[in-house]
Amino acid sequence: MLRHSTHWIRRNLVVIAGLLTLAYLILPNLVVMVFSFNKPAGRFNYSWREFSTDAWQNPCSVPDLCGSLTLSLQIALWATIAATVLGSMIAFALVRYRFRARSTINSLIFLPMAMPEVVMAASLLTLFLNMGAQLGFWTILIAHTMFCLSFVVVAVKARVLSMDPRLEEAARDLYAGPVQTFLRVTLPIAAPGIAAGALLAFALSFDDFIITNFNSGSTVTFPMFVWGSAQRGTPVQINVIGTAMFAVAVLIVVAAQLIGSRRKKTALPK
Repeated sequence: MLRHSTHWIRRNLVVIAGLLTLAYLILPNLVVMVFSFNKPAGRFNYSWREFSTDAWQNPCSVPDLCGSLTLSLQIALWATIAATVLGSMIAFALVRYRFRARSTINSLIFLPMAMPEVVMAASLLTLFLNMGAQLGFWTILIAHTMFCLSFVVVAVKARVLSMDPRLEEAARDLYAGPVQTFLRVTLPIAAPGIAAGALLAFALSFDDFIITNFNSGSTVTFPMFVWGSAQRGTPVQINVIGTAMFAVAVLIVVAAQLIGSRRKKTALPK
């Protein structure tokens, strides 16, 4: 019996390790979800008192919470659009063209990913102050775009490298112009990498605190609001917003998996 159990554990060790890691990652989100239904006795929502849905019925009852959330969503959306467009063009240029300093640019792309955020935040703040820029929405947007750009380039570049150039050559052989070839062949094939880079950029921008804190001035985003609230007392509504964001992210992932599996089924020969 013991030998059989040991053999089963060895055979499924990778699966067990993966499930334990997944549980470890999801556990904080479950805690946030549970405490979004709590009714704390004081200002801090750190101990369970009683079940309540008051926070879900009035998620914007805390002053400035929904305002900071809306601002973070706006910045994340515009930073994602800018970083995705610029990053996709850079990725195609690095893969498809040969030019001077190409290897140097490839190396520099990884610097924002490897560099500590506090270094990049201080550097951007110095740049903005020397330019005389007023810290606020636009400085945060520029900083987030520059920070997210490298992640988009890496994601799209990996997808472009795996593309078969013969498909584009076949489209040109069938008298498709450059624009038609790009829109009907290149872009659909590269779309998963572009989408992955865009989702990663949105998550990084919405969640960022260090770079935002350095370059925000008096502007308060949602992560900064959460940090400030943690010192005075954490409202339950923060848990509500966190739970809602987690649920939306899970729904997006599940929907993507379902669409992908459906496409695979339809692509199989009958």
